[in-house]
Amino acid sequence: MTAPSGVPPRTEPISGRRMDPGPLLTSPVTIQIHALAAMSALFVGLVLLFRRKGDAPHRLLGRMWVTLMTVLAITAFFIYEIRLLGPFSPLHLLAILTLYTLLRGVWFIRHGEVGKHKAAMRTLFFAALIGAGIFTLLPGRVLNETLTGGAGGWLPFAIAVALALAIAAAYFRNRRKIDGI
Repeated sequence: MTAPSGVPPRTEPISGRRMDPGPLLTSPVTIQIHALAAMSALFVGLVLLFRRKGDAPHRLLGRMWVTLMTVLAITAFFIYEIRLLGPFSPLHLLAILTLYTLLRGVWFIRHGEVGKHKAAMRTLFFAALIGAGIFTLLPGRVLNETLTGGAGGWLPFAIAVALALAIAAAYFRNRRKIDGI
């Protein structure tokens, strides 16, 4: 697409800043692994959430998702950027709850309790992955700085909240069809 005659084409994004991977790439390796696991778990989780359940691809993707969520929870124990109680933060408690819920979710499906399995995994997706993930986009956090090129601001957080609400609405509106209820 060309610009109208006499108007130079736009080379910078509207914000005047480009995404800068620097803040993420210069973070400790633990944060980099944590971020990669989170982004991968988000993608795999979305696929799992909206596709047919119970078949071989679902089981394979489910194993991948459980592995990614386990990596996410374990790496969280080595991240100490937010210190509310000594070296700990609410994210450390969330990591413990994530591991517990993952174990319960796997136990439920292995013992034929499909409804409890769905509830556990759905809770993890929306609370631990989406809910906690949104807070990584607050101004001053590494992911916010990466996405805004250091400009910071509330826009990434606001967009993430809107997307999370849209995903939740789409899922819960079509839950019977998606889950085969």
